[in-house]
Amino acid sequence: MYETVYRTIEAISSSLKEIDPHLADVFQNCYPNTLQTTVELLDDGTSFVITGDIPAMWLRDSSAQIRPYMEMANEDADLRRLIRGVIHRQAKFLLLDNYANAFNKEPNDQGHTGDLPPKGPGVWERKYELDSLCYPVQLCAHYWRTTGDRSVFNEDVHGMFRQIVATMLIEQHHDQQSGYSFQRFQCPPSDTLPFDGRGTRTNYTGMVWSGFRPSDDACKYGYLIPANMFAVVILRDLGQLALEMYDDADLNESALKLAAEIEFGIETYGKVQHPEFGTIYAYETDGFGNYNLMDDANVPSLLSIPYLGYRPSEDPIYRNTRAFVLSPANPSYYSGTYGRGVGSPHTPPGHIWPIGLIMQGLTSTDPQEQESLIRTLAATTADTNFMHESFHPDDPGTFTREWFAWANSLFGEFIARWVGGLTAADRTPSGSV
Repeated sequence: MYETVYRTIEAISSSLKEIDPHLADVFQNCYPNTLQTTVELLDDGTSFVITGDIPAMWLRDSSAQIRPYMEMANEDADLRRLIRGVIHRQAKFLLLDNYANAFNKEPNDQGHTGDLPPKGPGVWERKYELDSLCYPVQLCAHYWRTTGDRSVFNEDVHGMFRQIVATMLIEQHHDQQSGYSFQRFQCPPSDTLPFDGRGTRTNYTGMVWSGFRPSDDACKYGYLIPANMFAVVILRDLGQLALEMYDDADLNESALKLAAEIEFGIETYGKVQHPEFGTIYAYETDGFGNYNLMDDANVPSLLSIPYLGYRPSEDPIYRNTRAFVLSPANPSYYSGTYGRGVGSPHTPPGHIWPIGLIMQGLTSTDPQEQESLIRTLAATTADTNFMHESFHPDDPGTFTREWFAWANSLFGEFIARWVGGLTAADRTPSGSV
C-alpha cells in the first residue's frame, strides 16, 4: 500500500545518504509516520486521521499531515482513496459542527468535558479557529489540481463549502451576529475566552473573527491576521470550485466578495509601522488600533505567508515581517546552544518548535539557511529520529509530544523539496549532523 510513497522515500534517502546518513535515517522515520501510525480507512469510504498522541481528528492537522503526499496522488490509487476519504470525513464533521476544531471517530463523547456550551458527542473540542475552515478547502483545491478527480466533489463537500462561507460571513460581525461562545473552567487563561466566552470586543474591518489560534490558544485580539490571509487564498479557490464543480454562481460570488473584503481589512487594519523593521503585519488586531506583535510557530503564521500563497517571499512587507519574526523582538523567538527559532506560548517558555524551523526553511530563498535549518532539525531529535512538538534549545532531550505527526510530515515535505532543488554539484557534505 502507498507504493509510490515508499519508492519516493527510497529515492530521496539514496540522495541523502550521500550528504549525511543520519539525515537519511531521520527522513525515513518522519516522512511515512502519518501513513504508518495515524490513518484509518473506514467502511463508509472516509478516512480518520489522528494527530498522533491524541486520539482525535483535527481539521487542521489531518489536512497538513497528508499534504506532503499529494504530489504522488495522481500515480497512486491508495493515496487517492485516503485523501478522498479525508475530504469526505472533514465535510461530514463541518456539517456536524462548523465551530469545532477536533472530532471523534464515533459519537462516543470522548474529549473535553465541562466546557460551555456543552459539545456534542461527536466533537472532541469546540474551539472555533478560523484556520479550521480553511484547511479543508485547501486540501480540496490541491487534490483537484493534482489529480483532476471530480468524484470527490459530492453534495457533502458542496454543503461544507456553503457552511464555510456562511460561517465566515457571520464572524465578520462577531459581536453583533454570532451566537458562538466558549468557556472552560479551572484552566489556564489561554484555554478559554474572556467576557463570558465571547472574547474581547472587535470593530468591523472586513476581516473574520477567530476565537482561537492554530495552537488552540485563545486569541488576544479577535482578528488573527495569518488566518485571515489563509482565508483570502482559500476563498478564491472555493469560489472557483463552486462554479466548476457545482455551477453555483451565488456561492462563487459570495466567496470572491468575502475574499476581497478580508484582504481590504488585512491591508488597511493589519499593518503597523515598527521602529526597527518598518512596515510589518501584526499577528492580531481588534480593529480599534490595538495590536499584538508576535508570531507563533503553528501554521497559519506570519512566517508562513508565502507557504499559504498570500504573498511571495520577495514581498517587501513580508521581508520586514520575517525579519521581525526571526528576531528577539518577537516574544516567541528563542535561541540556545543547539538552535534558534520560533516557539509558541502553547508550550513552556524558551522552547523552539520544529514546525517553526521547518516553515522558516520552506519560506527561505537562501540555500545555506535551508541547509542549516535541516541540520539543526536532524540534530535535535533527542536520538528518537522523529520531530517533536517543541524542544529546549539548550537541552533537546527536554521536549514536548514524542508523537506529533504534523511535524513529521512537514519535515518530510521540507526534505523532499530541498533534495529536489539540489543539483549534483550541490550534494557535497558540509559537515556531519
